[in-house]
Amino acid sequence: MKNYVNLFPFWSNLTDAEKDLIKNAVYTEKYNKGMLMHRTEDSCKGLMTILTGQLRTYILSEEGREVTLFRVNAEEVCVLSASCLMDTITFDVLIEATEDTEVLVLPSATLNQVMQQNSHVELFLYKSATEKFSDVMWTMQQILFLKIDQRVAQFLWDEMIQKNTMTLSITHDEIAKLIGSAREVVTKVLKYMVKENTLELKRGTIIILDKEKLRSYL
Repeated sequence: MKNYVNLFPFWSNLTDAEKDLIKNAVYTEKYNKGMLMHRTEDSCKGLMTILTGQLRTYILSEEGREVTLFRVNAEEVCVLSASCLMDTITFDVLIEATEDTEVLVLPSATLNQVMQQNSHVELFLYKSATEKFSDVMWTMQQILFLKIDQRVAQFLWDEMIQKNTMTLSITHDEIAKLIGSAREVVTKVLKYMVKENTLELKRGTIIILDKEKLRSYL
């Protein structure tokens, strides 16, 4: 039995009829790592709650450069997959699975119906979107004001803390996409850190050898 209180933060503010409506509409989907699961200009999927895995929300420049805005982890809600219901979001957002991911989807038609009936749901969507845009601003500050070695070090540090391991299973290309840089530049920085005995590189794996040296780049 699904714990809807945890899956939808606005659950306690719904009527019994609205709860039944949602229960009858939600469904799960699975995405393999690297799959594009949403694009704003396409059909609007609806509100997604991450059951397992991780999503990456990003934008794409005309030249094809990807800039990651933020990531959404397990037990978090991805509101931008329902951006068609929010008039203030007018730019094209793409969402990709960065790991094998399972999500619980509340279809946009049902979400819209509940929003029209219950202001708490609409408030939740806009509040969540606003909070995520604070992450976007942090990302922009990183890109605009930090040197590339600082950005790589900050990324590795955050991954180490979040996953509680000094062995990270990630490629240079994945890091480049997540910090908005080029793979060649990321590789150059990582190789420099190897020479400094901060890291060890293996195929698809980065091993942090010295946390204090890594911190010194921040």
